[in-house]
Amino acid sequence: MRQKKKAEFLTEVELEFMTRLWEIGEGTVRDVLAKLAPGRDLAYTSAATIMRILEQKGFVTSTKQGKTFVYRALLTKDAYQSRSLKDLSEKLFDNTPASLVARLVDDNDLSKDALNEIRELLDRRLKNDTD
Repeated sequence: MRQKKKAEFLTEVELEFMTRLWEIGEGTVRDVLAKLAPGRDLAYTSAATIMRILEQKGFVTSTKQGKTFVYRALLTKDAYQSRSLKDLSEKLFDNTPASLVARLVDDNDLSKDALNEIRELLDRRLKNDTD
């Protein structure tokens, strides 16, 4: 199994920043800071460093507007979710997606509504694959 480059995945704090950036589409360091949890006390310089790291890792790009950098995600949230799930499936579930889904369905207190929604998603996917 080939080793994943660390830059392919986000740390917890990087994911927190990317999630806010995905929500707003694009923004400055201050825009992203303003979207963090209300109790989150993070210095501007720390936030700016995190955004620069995200740019170095290839997750965001920036354009300079006056003295300020405006950041925009290069990777969609859906694409990152797919990448992360594929990695999780490979590492923890022997590259067997059914095992991953079985663990999710068996171990969580899913409501009947959630289970029906999962069934509808599977039915839709199966129908689309046969069309």
